[in-house]
Parts: sequence; structure tokens; C-alpha cells
Amino acid sequence: MSSSTEVTRREMLKTSLLSGAGLWLGAHTAQAESTSPNEKLNIACIGLGNQGNANLGLVSSQNIVGLCDVDSARTDKYQAKFPKAKSFADFRVMLDKLENEIDAVVVTTPNHTHATIAVNAMRRGKHVYCEKPLAHSIHEVREMQRVAREEKVVTQMGTQNHAGENYRRTVELIQSGAIGDVQQVHVWFGRPGGWRRYKHVVDRPAEPQPIPKTLNWDLWVGPAPMQNFHPCYHPHDWHYWWDFGNGTLGNMGCHYMDLIFWSLDLQYPNAVETKGPDLHPDSTPFWLDCHWQFPARGSKPPVEVIWYHGRNTPEPVLELGGPEWAAGILFVGTDGMLAADYGKRVLLPEEKFAGFKAPPKTIPPAIGNHRQEWYEACKGNGKTNCHFDYAAPLTETILLGNLAFRVGEKVEWDADKGAATNTDQAAQYVQREYRKGWTL
Repeated sequence: MSSSTEVTRREMLKTSLLSGAGLWLGAHTAQAESTSPNEKLNIACIGLGNQGNANLGLVSSQNIVGLCDVDSARTDKYQAKFPKAKSFADFRVMLDKLENEIDAVVVTTPNHTHATIAVNAMRRGKHVYCEKPLAHSIHEVREMQRVAREEKVVTQMGTQNHAGENYRRTVELIQSGAIGDVQQVHVWFGRPGGWRRYKHVVDRPAEPQPIPKTLNWDLWVGPAPMQNFHPCYHPHDWHYWWDFGNGTLGNMGCHYMDLIFWSLDLQYPNAVETKGPDLHPDSTPFWLDCHWQFPARGSKPPVEVIWYHGRNTPEPVLELGGPEWAAGILFVGTDGMLAADYGKRVLLPEEKFAGFKAPPKTIPPAIGNHRQEWYEACKGNGKTNCHFDYAAPLTETILLGNLAFRVGEKVEWDADKGAATNTDQAAQYVQREYRKGWTL
């Protein structure tokens, strides 16, 4: 086969893939240029814990050229599986040494280091897959979105259910008008305290614990304030400390709110208020109610979205006739309701929708799983759908819920300015000072 024939074949394949995948996603999705849609991507994976293991496995069909984790026990473990990859503790060292080898990075670290890693990589022209929530603070989220646009890299936030059939069919139902105009949505995650393992540890531990020999604790803390090592921070419960995570809302909110944002074409709320326990200066709340108000979008009416976590199915959901599920979403429309979670959906009241015919499938299936959709887009095969232009407003909304809780009052939000208009207390939670030696 001549070289000119091969190029033509590749271009035809690329055109075919693009016409069949993702063009419905709109003008702001990112797509990489590639001379060969079949070539493998050179990927570096940063963060190799539980979710990092899952992400590594789901991109392992590509060339894994870099393994990075602050715990050498993890890099040693995966080095055996990927002997051609080079191992590092510090992502900055890896990006310096492998800059000409890496095409893309997968970021699966605690929230407080997402932005420093992703921004560094994107400024070098690397495509980025980053776990949810996109970042630890609103300022970081906005910087990640800005740099992704400037560098024109392919991005994806790790909200894996977005690639599933159930979410696609739910979006079609809402957008077809099956339940009329949606003006209110309830979303809940009932597990008290989220997935905390150290439920008895609420105050910051006073006594330091021995640092595991394989762990570089200074690198793990990164830009956050230095704290003594304790297993209530690492390897899991960092989610529930303000220094490192964003609580149950930050951990689970992007997964559930994703379906709401997608279905209703939401962007930024203009107000948010919360109800919860007394604010603890260090640890996140075991339960929280959060109420966002979103403005009208063209012909679509304003929407109020109410989040609940830490208790059983909320009473307002049961009073409306919603399902008694441990977690879920209830869209309340002018002509009915729709309840959904990760794997199921039901129109309510069921007797009203007996014999209902689902609308045509207008949203095509994802190219494989959520990670595959990203790395194929990096090679020019289709587009991502949870790119940072989509993920940034979603994540900012989640973080605004925590911000309002910490401020202790209703927050009126000016999205254009990225600032609260009714309180000076919000600024300290929009952007925080990094520890010496760390920059964004």
C-alpha cells in the first residue's frame, strides 16, 4: 500500500468516526488533530490509588509511559505490570523528564492537587483526563478551564455515568418535554457522612502518626497547609477535610448533578443557600441541604435544584410521590415527574404514563467507556462530552454549595465576575493561598 493511499484511508476513517460520534455535543467540545486515528496514545497516570487503579486499567490499551504516585509501593506495584513505563514520585519531575514522550495525562489524586497537576500538564500541551470534582476551589476550576481553552487540549472530567445508556435516555426524556417544563429538581445521597471510614475522627488529630516508609508526605500535602500525617487523611478520608477535599457534596455531587446539568442545559446558579449542622473549621458536614437557584435559559424557565445528603430519602421527595431510594434525582415538571439514578429511570405517576412511548434516540452511544471516549478524542476520533467547558460550571456549582455553608448565609453569585455580590466572606473560599513552593 502506498503512503498516499494509507493517508487517504486514515482520513476516511477519521471522517467516518466523527460523523457517527459526538457531533451533537456542540461547538465547545475539544478534538485533537491526528495523522493516524489508529496509533496508540502515550499516557502518564498520576495517582495510582483505588480510582487510579481503575483509570489505569481502562487506558491500558494505550502506551503507558509514565507512572506517578507519592507512594512508591504503588508505583512499584504497577511498574511490574508496565515495565516500559518510568516511575516517579513528583509529577513535576515526570513532566520535565518525559515532556517529549507524553501525549496525555490521567489525574487521579486527591482534590487539592488536581489543578496544580492539570494546569502544569496542559501548559505543556498535554491532553488531560481529571477526576471529579474538577478542582478544590472555584479559582482553580476557572484556571483549569481557561488554560484548557488557551492550549486547545482535549479534556474530560471523570463522571463515568455520563457515558452510560441510562443517562442518555433520561436526557432525551427531559428534553423531549415528556414531563413538561422542569422548574424544580431534588437530588439526594442518603449515606450518612458519605463514605467516611474514620467516623469517630472529626477534630483534627493532635498526635502525629508514623509516616509510612514508602510515602512522601510532603508531596502528598502539596499546595495545602501542612498537617501531621494520620490515616484519617490518607489514603481515603481526605475527602472529609476542608484542607484536602470537598466533603460528600464534592465527592458525589458531580455524578448526580451531571444528569441535571445535561438535561436542563444549566450553567451557573445566581444564588445558593444551605442548611446543615454547625460549621466545623476543619472537617466537612455529615449531612447538608443545599438549594441553588438557576436563571432562565432562553425559553427554558428558572430552575431550583435542591441537594440533600446524610439522611434517608428526603421528606419533600416522598411528599411529591417520589421513590424511596437510597440515592436519586427527581425532576418535577409541569406535566409529571421523572425519577432517575445511575442505572434506572421511571416516569411518575406511573399510571399517568402507562403505555408511554419513549422519544427517538437522538444521543448516540459513547465510544466505549468514558476514558476511551477521551483517549480516542485525543487521537481525533470523536469528541469528549465532559470537557472542561462543561465540567467547570458543574464543579463550580458544587463548590458554591460548600462555600455558602461555610459562609453561613445565602450567597448571591455573579458568575461573570466569579464573586459573591452580597457578602465579603465568600472570597476566602473562592481562592486560598498555597503553601510555600507551590503555584498554579
